Amino acid sequence: MIPGGNLVPLHRDSERLESCLRQIPGEPGVYLLRDRTGGILYIGKSKKLRSRVRSYFREAGGLSERIALMVRQVHEIEFIVTDTEAEALALESNLIKQHQPHYNVLLKDDKKYPFVCITWSEDYPRIFITRKRRLSNEKDKYYGPYVDSRLLRYTLHIIKRIFPLRQRPRPLFKDRPCLNYDLGRCPGVCQALVSPQNYHKTVQKVAMVFQGRTGELVDILTAQMEKAAESLNFEQAARCRDQIKALSNLNSDQKVSLPDDTISRDAIALAADEQHCCIQLFQIRAGRWWVAWAFLPMPSRESRGQFCSGCWKNTTARLMRWRFRRR
Repeated sequence: MIPGGNLVPLHRDSERLESCLRQIPGEPGVYLLRDRTGGILYIGKSKKLRSRVRSYFREAGGLSERIALMVRQVHEIEFIVTDTEAEALALESNLIKQHQPHYNVLLKDDKKYPFVCITWSEDYPRIFITRKRRLSNEKDKYYGPYVDSRLLRYTLHIIKRIFPLRQRPRPLFKDRPCLNYDLGRCPGVCQALVSPQNYHKTVQKVAMVFQGRTGELVDILTAQMEKAAESLNFEQAARCRDQIKALSNLNSDQKVSLPDDTISRDAIALAADEQHCCIQLFQIRAGRWWVAWAFLPMPSRESRGQFCSGCWKNTTARLMRWRFRRR
């Protein structure tokens, strides 16, 4: 967090504003604009953070009335750096849905980005794309959200061509399997030609892909690519190459939305010198970025260890009260 002061908004103190803007890196990431009380006014993302944030304060007359009103209330600027723009987009979505800032008019609903659902509660699990997480059964698992829905559908299409999986929600024939069985794309689920135990083993391999463990699938595609290249089938080799690249790009958001939705953890970062101290607490709940708190204590009052311990206790209590109010 870049401290912006509690008395004068940043736009009225040019020296302090320029100092804040110089500290913002020119890398992809998410920025949070806060008011005098520390409340979040706006959450945005950019491929170049410094240029995007600077545009709010340098484009005189180029801002809409709503954004101009928001800029006049900005006292603090906070930013989180990511590796890619796709990661920034996924993180921005999670933070906006969580905090619901007043000046964000998009991404506030939870239907923007798709998830992949695997119905482990069924004997022959289904794998499908959905925009709603309905926890109707504890055994069912959701993976995501994914930034590029078209890339997600393409990847699921690839997976269904590589692994023999259930292809239809309902059987096409009552007494025999459909053509997918003859092509090797389906193990004959509709006629119970494969046992639930063996089918679960296949689906577990697919789940590894959506957990970010794409090594096994990439190995298969690499072998197919090399075999096609050896037989001079360069068109097929190029398709395999594109499929490997698509799988690599698919999980680019998992650094800010953990693939294992049972993980909860707290990450604390501390930076200090003789005059200043800043402690940043990131809280991840159910595998997703839940909330972030920043503190600017006075180092002379208490030791860093004591303050970190107090921050953890206080923010946990604040988080529980905040979640109770939302319910």
